[in-house]
Amino acid sequence: MPKDHVDPIAALRDNTSVPFERARAMPTEVYTSQAFVDAELEHIFRKDWYCVGRSDSLVAPGDYISCELAGQPIVVLRDREGDLRSMSNVCLHRMSTLLHGRGNAKTIVCPYHAWTYNLDGKLRGAPAMTRNEGFCRDQYKLPQVRCEEWLGWVFVCLDPNAAPVAEQLSDVALMIAGYDMTNYSEAFYEEHVWDTNWKVLAENFMESYHLPVCHAGTIGGLSRLEDMICPPGGAAFNYHTILKDESLRIAMAHPTKNDRLEGDARRMTYLLALYPSLMITLTPGYFWYLSLHPKGPGQVHIRFGGGMSNDFADDPDTEENFAALKALLDDVNVEDRGCTEKVYRGLCSDAATPGHLSHLERPNYDFAQYLMAKIDAGRAS
Repeated sequence: MPKDHVDPIAALRDNTSVPFERARAMPTEVYTSQAFVDAELEHIFRKDWYCVGRSDSLVAPGDYISCELAGQPIVVLRDREGDLRSMSNVCLHRMSTLLHGRGNAKTIVCPYHAWTYNLDGKLRGAPAMTRNEGFCRDQYKLPQVRCEEWLGWVFVCLDPNAAPVAEQLSDVALMIAGYDMTNYSEAFYEEHVWDTNWKVLAENFMESYHLPVCHAGTIGGLSRLEDMICPPGGAAFNYHTILKDESLRIAMAHPTKNDRLEGDARRMTYLLALYPSLMITLTPGYFWYLSLHPKGPGQVHIRFGGGMSNDFADDPDTEENFAALKALLDDVNVEDRGCTEKVYRGLCSDAATPGHLSHLERPNYDFAQYLMAKIDAGRAS
């Protein structure tokens, strides 16, 4: 049967019915089909928590970041009371989007007709509206959107019934407690669009099987397959771990300020995939992350950021070491982009056939189970 006649949801259901020991990669249609993207947006991105970044990037009143979540323009900001707040980013007059990118705003001013809102979303002023007898300023307030902070991360959700982030990720919080992830500061933030499916990039993060080959020019030589541990994940996350070489000092626990970690944990890196699309590389010294959102089948919007544990803040060579790390991460991203865009081109081939998974791809199997469960639950409700 031609691939454009295959039901991608039925194909994934068949795929995920097989135990891990006999599992294959997901069917090509789940990456290339617009129908599957539509199902993801409806049953996953409109229902689950999406990360917009770190809370320490939103410190002062008026600091904001905008996003589009399942087609809905949203802004997250720090209000005048110091609370994080999320709301619709669409003017209530002629429906222009309001704030764009990241920045700071004393008020929210529509770029079309200058209707102006306070940081709590209430309409503050509207020019030339006095002659409309039905207009009442007090009746206008931007619709509020759920927003939660967890270990320094900021999440938004369109579903009022979704379980709180902290409840869904309680096992993760316990597992990485010694890292004190709230105590990390963001040092860089960028946004990118790559020509691949968002799940290809997510799965690329979830397995380190590709490191010795894809990253032969950067970190591949330091990545030993025998040091990678890939246990079964949970309902809302998966993870695997790698032991870092002690030559990268800022990946280690701080020698004097971190007495929370012991033994191999002092050099252990967690690669956390928090569903649906937040990918965090967490070392005792630094972190970096990707927050992904689909742009159709063949493109992904990427929020890319990172920083360091505050344990290292006063060390004299921290800035120099982190600059070197950021340069390395940029080179790694170039390699990942090349690999994941090649995978997507291959997936679009009529000859593409999913192969069996390695034991190092257990997180990919768990990710497929999550996708199928969320889509089935959404279609049943």
